[in-house]
Amino acid sequence: MLEQYLDVNPEVQAAIDAGKPVVALESTIISHGMPYPQNVETALKVEQIIRDNGAIPATIAILKGRLKVGMTPEEIEYLGKAGQDVIKTSRRDIPFIVAKQADGATTVASTMILAAMAGVKVFATGGIGGVHRGAQETFDISADLQELANTDVTVVCAGAKSILDIGLTLEYLETNGVPVVGYQTDTLPAFYTRESEFGVDYRLDSAKEIATAMKAKWDMGLKGGMVIANPIPQEFAMDKAEIDQVIIDAVAEMDEKGISGKQSTPFLLAKVAEKTAGNSLKSNIQLVFNNAKLAAQIAANYSA
Repeated sequence: MLEQYLDVNPEVQAAIDAGKPVVALESTIISHGMPYPQNVETALKVEQIIRDNGAIPATIAILKGRLKVGMTPEEIEYLGKAGQDVIKTSRRDIPFIVAKQADGATTVASTMILAAMAGVKVFATGGIGGVHRGAQETFDISADLQELANTDVTVVCAGAKSILDIGLTLEYLETNGVPVVGYQTDTLPAFYTRESEFGVDYRLDSAKEIATAMKAKWDMGLKGGMVIANPIPQEFAMDKAEIDQVIIDAVAEMDEKGISGKQSTPFLLAKVAEKTAGNSLKSNIQLVFNNAKLAAQIAANYSA
C-alpha cells in the first residue's frame, strides 16, 4: 500500500535492507530556513558530513505528491530554488499535499513520519518545535511534540528552539513519556546557546550509550521517540543575554503583527537573523553540522 505513495532512494533502501546506518534530514530548513543558494550548499554539506561519519543521508520531502526518503542533489536544488513557495508540511498536511501532487517541505513531525515509514531510526535537525510563549492563551503547541510521543525515531537536535517556552516544552515531553537526553551535558541547550536553566532527564556521554538505550526502549515495545540534545559548539554559541533580548523583541513584533500558527517560527527565525546581523544564521548552520555528525555516529552504533 505504501509503495503507491513512497519513493525511497535506491542507495537509502539498499542501506536499510543491509542494516547499515541511515540518517534522516528534514527539508523545511532548505525551503524556509535560509535563502538560495546557501540553503542548497548547507543541505549538501550536511549530507557529506553524514557520509564522512559512516552513514547514508536521507533528506526527506514531498515532491509532486510523492513522499521522498533520500533526495538526489538535483531534487535538493529544485527545492532550494522554490524556497518559500513550497508548502511547509506537518502531519495534518501530508494527505492534501499528496492528493494535490504538490511540493511539501517536511517539518520535524512529518520528517519523523516519513522516516518511520521507510524504517529509518535516526534523524538530525536544528532544533525541535515545542510549546510557544503565551501558549496558556493561544494553545500554540508544535505537532513535533506529539510525534515524538508516538513515532519511533530518535531526533538529534540542539535542544528546543530558544524562541519557545522551554520549561513548558519539557513538561509536555515528560507528560508524554519522551526522554530528553543531554549529550555530554546536564542542562538542555537552548539552540543558539549551550546552556539554559533547565535540566535534562539523562546525561549520556557516548553515541554507543545512546544507541543502546534506543535499542532497549524499542525492544521492550515502549513506543515513541527520543530527544538527543547536543549543544552548539562553544566557538559558534551566541551570548545568552543578547539572544534572549533579541527573541523577546521579535516575539513582541510578531504579536503586534498578529502572526501565528505555521508562520510564527519562520517569522521569528528571520527576525532573529535580521536583529543579529546574520550571526544567528551562522550559528544555526554550525549546530546543524554538529548534529549531523553525532546522528551519524549514533546510527552507526545502533546498526552495529
